[in-house]
Amino acid sequence: MAEAGLPGCFITFEGGEGAGKSTQIARLAAWLRAGAAGLSPREVVTTREPGGTPRAERIRAAVLSGAGKPYGPFAEALLFAAARLDHLTTLIRPGLARGAIVLCDRFSDSTRAYQGAAGGLDAETLAALERVVVGATRPDLTLILDLAPEIGLSRARQRDRAASRGPDRFEAEALGFHQRLRTAFLAIAAAEPARCAVIDAQGSPEAVAQAVRATVATRLPHLVGGASDAA
Repeated sequence: MAEAGLPGCFITFEGGEGAGKSTQIARLAAWLRAGAAGLSPREVVTTREPGGTPRAERIRAAVLSGAGKPYGPFAEALLFAAARLDHLTTLIRPGLARGAIVLCDRFSDSTRAYQGAAGGLDAETLAALERVVVGATRPDLTLILDLAPEIGLSRARQRDRAASRGPDRFEAEALGFHQRLRTAFLAIAAAEPARCAVIDAQGSPEAVAQAVRATVATRLPHLVGGASDAA
């Protein structure tokens, strides 16, 4: 449970396909729940986008199946916005209000990158959607897991084969699409350095987890009692 009087904290993970976001969210959540750096354990909520609530998960299934692709990036952005609105209202904002740490696999930066920079939708339209849907609920920290798209796509294919499934709507895009995604995420990080931190995701899961913990300790020391205990 969240401790009385502690403010909630919103951390998002971003990056291309196969960058390891789900793995790193699980590792960070376990570390925080165990009482990072000797502090009292905190309630940690892990979630994802699109998804996180029953209605948003139904939208996720439709989008990743490719149902929205024929209608273009604006239609897909609207579907993501609808899922995000329900996600924020039902799960993220209530969690933050009770003092939980909310870790989210993708958020509005993915819409900027996928439907915007890679999909061609203009930035003004996306910004207007973000103002209406997200409002003041912005991440306290965004960790961008950076990985060459060739490596990420190879990892994603291995994961899909292990699960006996084919690539989803976005994994199936050409390499150029994924290269634009990487450029877009790095541009977001450069434009908002106070919020964003880039993590090299090419190393082992444990090496990346150590980098994530060190970054959280540096950027949000109140969560972990200081950077010196983050390794």
